[in-house]
Amino acid sequence: MKKLWAPWRAKYILGPKEKGCLLCRVSREDKDEDNYVLWRGELGYVMLNLYPYNAGHLMIVPYRHEACLENLNNDESLELMQLAQKSITALKNSMQPQGFNLGINLGSIAGAGIDGHVHLHILPRWRGDTNYMPALASTKVISQALGETYDTLKAAFKAQVG
Repeated sequence: MKKLWAPWRAKYILGPKEKGCLLCRVSREDKDEDNYVLWRGELGYVMLNLYPYNAGHLMIVPYRHEACLENLNNDESLELMQLAQKSITALKNSMQPQGFNLGINLGSIAGAGIDGHVHLHILPRWRGDTNYMPALASTKVISQALGETYDTLKAAFKAQVG
């Protein structure tokens, strides 16, 4: 059996869990920089993942608390994809990734760390971003601090019209 190691996520997995929905709390607070919220739309927002798999790992989150993708209304679904497009443009313009992984984990068994509030992950990818470190040292090297990534992407979002 092969094992996939992600030791940097232990802080989240083993750490204390706040009561209520983290994504709903972030949507209500006026602390975008503290919460790494990059962009707010009418029905959803874009934020950095606090426990990223790569620098620039984003989450697109509808404001409405909903666990099931199929229960999002047409306007929410459309904005989710529009925010994904805006996010990919910002990532391309500021970090020059060579590809992307997009995904939605529905339910804890599918890997959802926050399974009560649907959200879309966008991971920028670069040739060689997976190397010997995870395989041999059980370590993932993320080459940019979260605050620096926030500043870079915040400027890229602001540079877009709309």
